[in-house]
Amino acid sequence: MFKRTSHGLSPNRLRAYLALLFVALFVPSIVLIQQTRHQLKWEAFHQYRTLADELGLRIDAELQRMIAAEEARGYSDYQFVVLAGDPATSNFVQRSSLSNLPVPSELVGVLGYFQVDSAGTFSSPLLPADLSDPSRWGLDTGQIKQRVTLRDSLFDVLVSHQLLPRESPLQRRVDTRQPQHVEPLTSGPTAPAMTKRDEATPNQAIAAQAAFDALNSPANQIQRTTSNRLGRVDDLRLAQNFQRAAAEQLAQSAAPPYEQQLKANAQAHAKRTEQSAVVEAADRNAQPGGAPNLRQVRIFESEVDPFEFNLLGNTHGVLYRKVWRDGQRTIQGAIIDQKAFLDRAIIKAFRETALAQMSDLAVAYQHDILRYARSTADDSDAAAAGELQGELLHQVRLSAPFGDFQLLWNINRLPTGPGGQLMIWAGIVLLVILVVGFALIYRLGMKQILLSKQQQDFVSAVSHELNTPLTSIRMYAEMLEAGWPSEAKKREYYRFIHSESERLARLISNVLQLARLERNELRIETKPVEVASLIDMIRSRLAQQIERAGFTGEYVLDPASLQRELLVDVDAFIQIVINLVDNALKFSAQSARRVIEMRWRARSEYQLEISVRDYGPGVETAEMQRVFKLFYRAGRELTRAAPGTGIGLALVRQLARAMGGDVTLVNRKPGAEFQLLLPMAVRSSSTAADGDTGTSGLADGALLSSRKCSEIAPAPE
Repeated sequence: MFKRTSHGLSPNRLRAYLALLFVALFVPSIVLIQQTRHQLKWEAFHQYRTLADELGLRIDAELQRMIAAEEARGYSDYQFVVLAGDPATSNFVQRSSLSNLPVPSELVGVLGYFQVDSAGTFSSPLLPADLSDPSRWGLDTGQIKQRVTLRDSLFDVLVSHQLLPRESPLQRRVDTRQPQHVEPLTSGPTAPAMTKRDEATPNQAIAAQAAFDALNSPANQIQRTTSNRLGRVDDLRLAQNFQRAAAEQLAQSAAPPYEQQLKANAQAHAKRTEQSAVVEAADRNAQPGGAPNLRQVRIFESEVDPFEFNLLGNTHGVLYRKVWRDGQRTIQGAIIDQKAFLDRAIIKAFRETALAQMSDLAVAYQHDILRYARSTADDSDAAAAGELQGELLHQVRLSAPFGDFQLLWNINRLPTGPGGQLMIWAGIVLLVILVVGFALIYRLGMKQILLSKQQQDFVSAVSHELNTPLTSIRMYAEMLEAGWPSEAKKREYYRFIHSESERLARLISNVLQLARLERNELRIETKPVEVASLIDMIRSRLAQQIERAGFTGEYVLDPASLQRELLVDVDAFIQIVINLVDNALKFSAQSARRVIEMRWRARSEYQLEISVRDYGPGVETAEMQRVFKLFYRAGRELTRAAPGTGIGLALVRQLARAMGGDVTLVNRKPGAEFQLLLPMAVRSSSTAADGDTGTSGLADGALLSSRKCSEIAPAPE
């Protein structure tokens, strides 16, 4: 079966076999590489997801530490002065830590602290309740101005977001231009003057309390969403291929560590009861001289709720808590700059991790995107939600009171890691090997198919070349044996038998030489031979061959080269010239000028050129290099009548190169000319000086005694 297939192998069948084999190897390799890269990507995704988990926990833990520091503050810390030590025994007052400038806070982005009591009165620990004598508190006029400006800005933030009515009463302040004149402070420049603390109406107090209760109402959320220019989380066009796979794995296990930690953080916040002491100034009119009594201290028990957090538009946030005292509620808290809070608490932590190099971070609040930090150095939030694309890496929520914050990481291009790069390069190398390997196999197969065809043609041609002279020899031999021809015919028949036998000898010699070349067994032994001797040998060997073909041989000799010596193997040289002449005779058999011209001339001091020219149709340009290919029969294209085996010229080139020379083909008009270049023996200086025309001297190393054909470069195709 194999023999039948190989014998009937055609180029189309070879291409089909190789294509099927290539697909059979290529498709599984690509599938394997893709599956491996997908697994490596999943591992990289899981690694970065774990890193995002750790970052989320670190951000949440840092925020919880800040909230814990805020929750450690007592009710009285939101006053300008506090009682130092134990309220039951201490009689020493000092300024609250919240009264300092700049505002001291563990929580990042805090602009200032405030308090709204049960009467709806707004106050800040930045200023004391009585500013009739600021120097008593160590404050000068400039400090008072700075504190009043900051307090007014805090008040305006609450008023602008409808957490306080614009008519809400404030603690009094002193006019720094007239230190002894006291007037109330309101948010408007035309507020009515008051000589003592304003009294809030019941409706104002209820409005102040209700505004904080309504912070988480749907109406407040709709208002913030309307003003948000970055869009919603639902607008994000993020793929969740790896995220779904991660969710499936997590569904088969216990709650993830991140969620467990968030639950633990949330449980840490609870109501607490504390004993508070508030230092209050006595009524100025209650004492002679109007000197305030700063030693009036009220001690009471209060219940403190956990902190809550809400955003106020796109610029601020409010952190507040409710403190219950004697059944009445007081709101205490801080106004926070939204951008500073997000940048320093979240974005900065993100920038310090490896996640910033390969992912983007979206910070959302109640599904509204607040900030979008890109993986590049540009952390602008100008991109809209609909423009954000990629693969969702991870999303987490923070614990209370920041439980409405969401952190979402998306990956534009998931790095595959060192293993992935190795797989990519391995895949490329494998693909290159497959393509190059199959190309080489295809080329080798095509050469073998062509060689097989050429060998078949060669066997057919050799059979014909052997059979034709043998048939003629046998026919003439039988006629001679029978005694039929006359004496004159006998001599003609003998010459014909001799000619055909020489033709057979040349053919057999070529075949034997070719067999030796194929087995690398042909040995070429070069030695210096006089050019004149070679010419004599060639003339005697070619005379009958040229004469029987009906041609004339012309020899053009260069007198300067007659006494030179060629480095040749005599037998190989004679075989080369006989093949060249035989080729010229064969392809110019129909030419009008029946002449074979041979020229001998020195090309240089070291080379002799021997040219063999005929006056036939010549060789087409496209065929000039192909005529030296083994088994190629140019004669079949030039003329169907030309016989040949296709090994003569190929053997000529290989033998010429084996002797250190070469052979080329030049088209003439008319005819073709083969130019054989062979090395000449180098004359020694002493011999040249003596003018010796005998045996030429040889330079050291100029002769190569023996050379194998395997050491000679093959003829170019």
